[in-house]
Amino acid sequence: MSRREMRERLFKLLFRVEFNPKDEMAEQENFFFDSEENTGSEEENAWISGKFNRIIEKLDEIDQALNERVQGWNTERMGKVDLTILRLAVYEVIYDESIPTGVAINEAVELAKKFGQDSSPSFVNGVLAKFA
Repeated sequence: MSRREMRERLFKLLFRVEFNPKDEMAEQENFFFDSEENTGSEEENAWISGKFNRIIEKLDEIDQALNERVQGWNTERMGKVDLTILRLAVYEVIYDESIPTGVAINEAVELAKKFGQDSSPSFVNGVLAKFA
């Protein structure tokens, strides 16, 4: 599976954060990987799981960084898809040195095109420009 496909699966797993309490995320992660559509190799699943858990650990810091940089918006008002994409991208920009900032932004915009509304790609790009 390509990096983009793994990032899409990570996005889908991370999206569950909006609908489940944090203390249930380990169980949600198990449900996610038990689903037939989310099967991957052991290495791929380990990458997705590891990055997911690192994002969850930094979620409050990521949301704070978003709220500080985005005027007129806050994480409570953002669409759930856009917020999930932004959380993933902000994590990659701030905490993941293995992902260049430009790649993180480009991949976030591609996720927004695929999963978001018509305005999502420009919104995501505009927010992430404040992190670049």
